[in-house]
Amino acid sequence: MGLQTWTLCALLSASLVILLPTQTESVAVMSVDMGSEWMKIAIVKPGVPMEIVLNKESRRKTPCAVTLKDNERLFGDSAVGMAAKNPKLTFRYFQDLLGKRAENPQVETFISQFPEYNVVKDGERGTVVFKLSEELTYSPEELLGMVLNYSRILAEEFAEQPIKDIVITVPAFFNQAERRAVLQAAKLAGLKVLQLINDNTAVALNYGVFRRKDINATAQNVMFYDMGSRSTTCTIVTYQTTKTKESGIQPQLQIQGVGFDRTLGGLEIDLRLREHLAKLFNEQKKSKKDVRENPRAMAKLLKEANRVKTILSANNDHMAQIEGLMDDIDFKAKVTRQDLEELCPDLFDRVSAPVQKALKSAEMSMDDIDQVIIVGGSTRIPKVQELLLKAVGKEELGKNINADEAAAMGAVYQAAALSKAFKVKPFVVRDAAVFPIQVEFTREVDEENVKNLKHNKRILFQRMAPYPQRKVITFNRYTDDFEFNINYGDLSFLDAEDLKIFGSLNLTTVKLRGVGESFQKNADYESKGIKAHFNMDESGILSLDRVESVFETSVEEKPEQESTLTKLGNTISSLFGGGSSTAESKENATDTVQEEEEVPTEATKEEESTAQASEQKDSDSKAEEKKTEEPKEGEKVDGKDTKEKEEATKESESAKPPEEEPKKPAAPKKQKLVDEIGAEQTINDIPDLVEDEVKKSVKKLQDLTERDLEKQEREKAANSLEAFIFETQDKLEQKEFKKVSTGEQREEISSKLSQASTWLEDEGYTATTKDLKEKLNELKKACKTLFFKVDERRKWPDRLAVLDSLLNHSTIFLKSARMIPDDDPIFTAVELNTLEKLINDTWIWKNETLAEQEKLPATEKPVLLSKDIEQKSAALDREIQYLINKAKFSKPKPKPKPKSNTTKSDNGEKNTTESADKPPKETTEEPPSEPEPAKEPPAEEKILELSGSEADSTTQQPPQENEKTEL
Repeated sequence: MGLQTWTLCALLSASLVILLPTQTESVAVMSVDMGSEWMKIAIVKPGVPMEIVLNKESRRKTPCAVTLKDNERLFGDSAVGMAAKNPKLTFRYFQDLLGKRAENPQVETFISQFPEYNVVKDGERGTVVFKLSEELTYSPEELLGMVLNYSRILAEEFAEQPIKDIVITVPAFFNQAERRAVLQAAKLAGLKVLQLINDNTAVALNYGVFRRKDINATAQNVMFYDMGSRSTTCTIVTYQTTKTKESGIQPQLQIQGVGFDRTLGGLEIDLRLREHLAKLFNEQKKSKKDVRENPRAMAKLLKEANRVKTILSANNDHMAQIEGLMDDIDFKAKVTRQDLEELCPDLFDRVSAPVQKALKSAEMSMDDIDQVIIVGGSTRIPKVQELLLKAVGKEELGKNINADEAAAMGAVYQAAALSKAFKVKPFVVRDAAVFPIQVEFTREVDEENVKNLKHNKRILFQRMAPYPQRKVITFNRYTDDFEFNINYGDLSFLDAEDLKIFGSLNLTTVKLRGVGESFQKNADYESKGIKAHFNMDESGILSLDRVESVFETSVEEKPEQESTLTKLGNTISSLFGGGSSTAESKENATDTVQEEEEVPTEATKEEESTAQASEQKDSDSKAEEKKTEEPKEGEKVDGKDTKEKEEATKESESAKPPEEEPKKPAAPKKQKLVDEIGAEQTINDIPDLVEDEVKKSVKKLQDLTERDLEKQEREKAANSLEAFIFETQDKLEQKEFKKVSTGEQREEISSKLSQASTWLEDEGYTATTKDLKEKLNELKKACKTLFFKVDERRKWPDRLAVLDSLLNHSTIFLKSARMIPDDDPIFTAVELNTLEKLINDTWIWKNETLAEQEKLPATEKPVLLSKDIEQKSAALDREIQYLINKAKFSKPKPKPKPKSNTTKSDNGEKNTTESADKPPKETTEEPPSEPEPAKEPPAEEKILELSGSEADSTTQQPPQENEKTEL
């Protein structure tokens, strides 16, 4: 390729650039740390890893509050601001009522703390609802669904894309009913819950993710102490690396112990301080009424109590003051930190209890704890830190984690890990079940010819058992339909008050149908029992997957003579990994996928022997199950059996039987048969919403959302109309608008604007969204011509500059292209003539249009239009790009080889060393003369010309072969 071709490509590489937009699929996930007082929202989307969502007030946390007025619904800070004006319709702290019956002590406490709410019993489910009128009620699940939907709206606005997948934090002490209630609330909001993660586990995950380099095979025990607004939780977490099947060695966290206090938190301190402030106000005797009987005044006092408590965490005293607390009477009183501590001595005495409970559940002492880290807003209280430091006996408390946002950030990391749209570094999470769960059943036994009923209990999940995990219970003595119960196990570690709050200890009654039919149908088979498969998923929710009746029989198999090919195949397979199955199964026993662990159901000697006898028979069937279900990391495996199997395998491999010894007959092959058994489940704690109720609740929330959207759209239309009126009135006084319009035209527009402003003030409050939009469209139509003329004049300079630049560069390109030698042609004469004609036509059109535009008065519609300029530029750009691409991929013709003296060697090959060693003769070549710009038709307006330095660049040396020129 010649010098001119390189030159023209280099010239146009900087001036003609095409930017192609790239589109990315809209995928994002979110998390919500749903506290009693605040919620923190985090998202992950492409390009934005783990970011806290800012609300409409640009704050990083949002109050968990919702106000339900007749014609509007408020959330967050707006709802909190409305609490002082309308406390009966502003709902807060309703999470305490999730999964609770009406007679629960925590429900009674809630009613006494917030008497302004009308809380009544739900006759169908036995729970409670908030009654707003005779026809209108809202359940705690519906209120939580509203807040979750609002959190999604904030996340979607922040992420600028739709979001549906979510991870929600819940307290570690939430039982099955409370967890199901949260899932129902998310379902009402139309959210897909990837996982309910315990808030302490989310904090631990966030801590470990940013310190994964410090985690090794040595176990590190960290205690997290979390005191929030409503409760306190202490958690002991072990960090160490583990080997996983998918990703090799990865860090893992294992929850070892949990201690909690459901009612110890900042809210209780706020309520006591509010009572103290109310007492001070009454003692001032400025009003004859008791301030406690005024809901609005008590709402103001609660807000002030929270503010004072926060300030007293950093100051020794502060002045509490409220203007117009009640009957236009102002309140002002001094509160000291000592006053606050004297109000809550019993609360501070309970600070150390969760620590002791966590240590006891983990079977550890403080000597085993490497570090204590505090989390939660209430841990900022100096007295709490003082008592906690004394309880743990450490030199200092760890504060190297964000107390407010750690749970939300850990949860969103888990959301990204569970989502298929993101790939994150693996971090194995092994949570623990705080409450044990057992299976109870009654069967008839024959003792000394006397039939009695025997009640049996079998532990399904021990306290602090890791999950997710699957378990199997086998019932060996039933041949007909029966039932069993799933209940909580021993809860003696809870005190009397916590046990009352916990609620029903009975979870589910399961009635099996079809057991007798299955036995009759398979009478020729040996029964292996009725197997019930249970699963505790990542959210800590227990479910009964299926129930099966299992049968086995021996099948005689005719011995077949082993062929030579079969022997050869067996020999090869033994050489390549034939004896590694035991080692692999042992290694995979710590993997992250759960394994079904069988739980014995009977403890009698007879059944123990039966279980031992059937264990070997079940080995084949269990091996088949393990092929489809990978083992779970941390799952306990019977070490004794594994060791015996390994020894047996080694002995069988090392010991070679003598050739003369006769072969033993092969063991009979087992044939397995499984029948699905129908299981009817009845929930005994808190019944879930029936399908009809779910549909009604979903429609109720959707109607509220649509009403909110309609209101927002109407407000937006009214604001747009008002803004257009004021902005246009201001524009009519600007020079550029006066220049393109006459006085009569501006007067006509001003008159219409005044009429619209009057209409908006008189009828705008009752006008519909449609009316507001129509009024705005009328004004825009009246101002369309004026705005068009101004807009065109604003676009002319930039559009003309681009066109002038293209014309100049195209002219130089054409000159350079015509100078390419005829023996190395790149472009055809038709192509160059087409470009020349396009350049000349564009020059002529530009100059003629500019001349015509100069003759027109500014008040007339312009003939020089920006869209026409863009079309001319695009046509010229396309033609130049075509020629550049052709030059880019054009290959030069091979040059003839120079003649040189060659001699043949002995082997007949030509010797060219002489010509290769001698350098070629230097030749001097005159550089081409600089191309002159094409003469253009005369124009009244100057165009952009190349400077001398730009023209000189046409004679630069071409780039080396190993250099790339970007076009």
